[in-house]
Amino acid sequence: MPIYEYRCKDCGEKFERLIMGEEKITCPKCGSENVMKLLSLFATQGLSSGSSCSSCSGGSCSSCR
Repeated sequence: MPIYEYRCKDCGEKFERLIMGEEKITCPKCGSENVMKLLSLFATQGLSSGSSCSSCSGGSCSSCR
């Protein structure tokens, strides 16, 4: 059961939802179904090219390991 991040297009609320099957996603703040799935930081960490962190430009600082 994956956890997805969403943003409500009506009120701007960001929220996470544990998805079980095909359920309608509604905003917990305003109840709108006008939501969009966000690209999570977890999903994008393996997609970057170049440095493996944002603290340095060479990818060799202590926070890159």
